[in-house]
Amino acid sequence: MKRSHARGFSLVEVLVSIVVLAIGVIGAAGMQLTALRTSQYSGQHSSALELAAELADRMRSNDEQMRQADEGNVFLGLNYEAADGAPAAPSADCFANACNSHELAEFDLYEWLQQLRSRLPGAHVVVCRDSVPWDDAGKRLDWDCDESETASLVIKIGWAAKDPGGELTETVEGASAPQIALLVAPYVP
Repeated sequence: MKRSHARGFSLVEVLVSIVVLAIGVIGAAGMQLTALRTSQYSGQHSSALELAAELADRMRSNDEQMRQADEGNVFLGLNYEAADGAPAAPSADCFANACNSHELAEFDLYEWLQQLRSRLPGAHVVVCRDSVPWDDAGKRLDWDCDESETASLVIKIGWAAKDPGGELTETVEGASAPQIALLVAPYVP
C-alpha cells in the first residue's frame, strides 16, 4: 500500500504571497492617486486657459477701452486675488441698461472675476504689460511686470494647486505661481 503525501502551502509561503499582494495593491493605489492629481491639475489648467481666452476676447471686443492710454484702460492693471473676497460690483448693470465702454469693461471684469473665483481655488490674476513673463532663473512664469509702454499686454493666472508630481505650484515667497500667461495684444511699433 502506497502512502500519499498531501502537499499544501506552508505558513511562510502564505505570508510571502500576502506581502507580494500588499505591495501590488499599494503600487496600484499610488498610481491611482497620481492619475487623480494629474486629472485635477489638467482640469484646472484647462479652466484657467479657457478663462484667460474669454477675458482676452472681452478685452479685444471693447475696442474703445483698448485704444486708450494705459492709465485709462480699465482692463490694464487688474490685480485680483480671490482670497481678498468677492470682486467689487460694477457701477452699472449692462444687462438692464445701456453702458459706455468704461462701464461695459467694469461689468465684464466683474462677471469674469466671479467665474474665476468659483472655478479656481485661491485664484490670482494680473493683467499688465510685460515683455518677459518667463523667469529663466526660477524656470517658471513670474508675477512681476515691467510695465514698459513697448511691452505686450499679458493676462497671468495662478491658483492654489499641486502639480502632477504633488508639489505646490508656488513662488519662492510662498505665493501661488502663475500657471497661465496669455498674450492679449503684442506690442506693435
